[in-house]
Amino acid sequence: MKLITAIIKPFKTDDVREALSALGISGMTLTEVKGFGRQKGHTELYRGAEYVIDFLPKAKLEIAVANDLVEQVVDSICKASGTDKIGDGKIFVTDLEQVIRIRTGETGNDAL
Repeated sequence: MKLITAIIKPFKTDDVREALSALGISGMTLTEVKGFGRQKGHTELYRGAEYVIDFLPKAKLEIAVANDLVEQVVDSICKASGTDKIGDGKIFVTDLEQVIRIRTGETGNDAL
């Protein structure tokens, strides 16, 4: 099992959710986060004062999947979230040792 963590632009979350639903992915976690990378920040003018915005709003998706679905999920996220502009985000794939569904006690792939 793998945990796929994707940091994407916030306005792309619905597109990614729809793409993953089409693959049969039934659950994910969405967190609103802020960050910066190569996109850097930008300056904004508010009431005559200029402010530097270092951290930009992003969406963090976390999806636990079986090993055989990893490539399909990563491809779907890339296609659905890409804009070909700087700041599209990153995807991280990490190993999951164990998954347990609290309600039923199911473990492993059955818990996904």
